[in-house]
Amino acid sequence: MLDTSLKQQVTDIFAGLEADYCFDVHLSGKHESGQELVEFLTEVASCSDKISVQTTEGDRLAFHLLKQGEKTGISFRGIPTGHEFTSLLLAILNSDGKGKNFPDEQILSRIRALKGAIHLTTYVSLTCTNCPDIVQALNMMAILNPQITHEMVDGGINQQEVEALKLQGVPAVMADGELLHMGRGDLGELLLKLENRYGTERSAVETEAKEYDVVVVGGGPAGASAAIYSARKGLRVAVLAERVGGQVKETVGIENLISTPKTTGEELAHNLHLHMQAYPIDVMEHRLVEKVELADGRKEIYVTGGEKLITSALIIATGASWRKLNVPGETEYIGRGVAFCPHCDGPFYQGKHVAVVGGGNSGIEAAIDLAGICSKVTVLEFLDELKADQVLQEKARSLPNVEIILSSQTMEVVGNSDKVTGIRVKDRNTEELRTIALDGIFVQIGLSPNSTVFKELVQVNRIGEIEVDKQGRTNVPGVYAAGDVATTPYKQIIIAMGDGAKAALTAFDDRIRGLL
Repeated sequence: MLDTSLKQQVTDIFAGLEADYCFDVHLSGKHESGQELVEFLTEVASCSDKISVQTTEGDRLAFHLLKQGEKTGISFRGIPTGHEFTSLLLAILNSDGKGKNFPDEQILSRIRALKGAIHLTTYVSLTCTNCPDIVQALNMMAILNPQITHEMVDGGINQQEVEALKLQGVPAVMADGELLHMGRGDLGELLLKLENRYGTERSAVETEAKEYDVVVVGGGPAGASAAIYSARKGLRVAVLAERVGGQVKETVGIENLISTPKTTGEELAHNLHLHMQAYPIDVMEHRLVEKVELADGRKEIYVTGGEKLITSALIIATGASWRKLNVPGETEYIGRGVAFCPHCDGPFYQGKHVAVVGGGNSGIEAAIDLAGICSKVTVLEFLDELKADQVLQEKARSLPNVEIILSSQTMEVVGNSDKVTGIRVKDRNTEELRTIALDGIFVQIGLSPNSTVFKELVQVNRIGEIEVDKQGRTNVPGVYAAGDVATTPYKQIIIAMGDGAKAALTAFDDRIRGLL
């Protein structure tokens, strides 16, 4: 199952293992994938004399990861190939203390302080690009906190269980049998949900405030650019980010970043992190800003978990998130027929009829992608013409199972309490209402600026974008905004990068002119 080249890479990765590990397989002899699982794990184990495989009779297809004969708290129900192969490798490396994706000490202390016992299960699709982030984050928590266990479950192999739970989207995280999280996310978001649900042993005393010349909130293209330009001026810089890369990480292919003919969101996010690490920038990932207060020209930034940062120059580069329809039924059926990521959740609708709401580039790209999986794809566009690039429109119209309906306003998501059964739409020309029977709805209507926490601090426009002048200044001295969260036109990666650099240069210019 592993080709020669991949086996050599895995061998090199495991060369420094110190402890002994075992894949403890519990296998029902009747399971059709049992032999495949054992062969796969045997091949992985052959890459290191520190890894072995043992098999016992069980009632399902599953294995635990043991370290020195003891459970690590990590288990897999399925064959972790595809995107989850990295999750398996990291589970071993992190257990051995060799992983390179550990968070900083502040986050580590919060994980260790979670009150247990906590039993987590994540349902995944092996084709999902967002699932590994969730699986790897929760595996890490299980390693760091002995009161936490985490199990990855392949929804494709365990379809009956997924249907019984009425799940129609991944990743889906269950905490002691109840849904904790659905869809993309990161370690910081999951940690906050677990703290709210189970409580924490951490002291209520806040940590000592840290002072910086510049604090950048947001780790996407705009935030990384602002941080790098500020650091190059010799300033003390901190970046507060939920995740480095931001919305970029959800982009599969990027072909319009000048000088880079083709890359992916994951690669670009990785390179942004590497570039920031080349400078003395404090990158504080998995952070959520709760509020910002002004005190004698200084900006006091309060972060979930008790951290406080103080600065004279604040650059807001928090980007944007998927916009919702905000119609009856949408929130109720998220994860049960309403989805936002065709790459992750598309496989759940194989052979079924789905709708894509939105006729821009993202909507038409989603329709083309889903057409290869679903029996029929209906595109619903509010305007009387599509806004996607012409080449995408031509491709979509050439597909026999793609239907495009213009001038269509979504009025309601219809379901039977368990899952989506249809979508109610209105023809904007005739005012006629009708319900289209279908199995799933993919919402692709653009982005909403992540500005909520700053709305009491700076001026925003009707749709929530932070208003800035041509140099990136807001209406508050010493506060700047850049990228998709600001009123800058054309939400593009390359524009966000330039916007971040501009905001940083403006902040530096204000500093040397004595305005900060």
